[in-house]
Amino acid sequence: QVQLVESGGGLVQAGGSLRLSCATSINIFTINTMGWYRQAPGKQRELVATITGTDSTNYADSVKGRFTISRDNAKNTMHLQMNSLKPEDTAVYYCHALVFRADSGWFNYWGQGTQVTVSS
Repeated sequence: QVQLVESGGGLVQAGGSLRLSCATSINIFTINTMGWYRQAPGKQRELVATITGTDSTNYADSVKGRFTISRDNAKNTMHLQMNSLKPEDTAVYYCHALVFRADSGWFNYWGQGTQVTVSS
């Protein structure tokens, strides 16, 4: 079982910044892909950004140029630096990990979520 614990959410004014962190309970090198997703009230969960074990990144068009995803392998932690925040970024942000186990296949793991609220 993989545990993911998010931190760093909060309330910020439009134009401000926040840094989310996701700590993993396993060696981060064993995780194929990690990512951040978000879900706003009344909306479906959507991808924000992903990062692979080779540090290949992918971003939603809505956050490109404002958000940066990174991995700290020494601390088994992933981060999301969010700059120039907008009210439409308000959502619960979830950490995700995709893990491949040779004996049983692919597994998806989710954190409990952290609230990000951007005031106008």
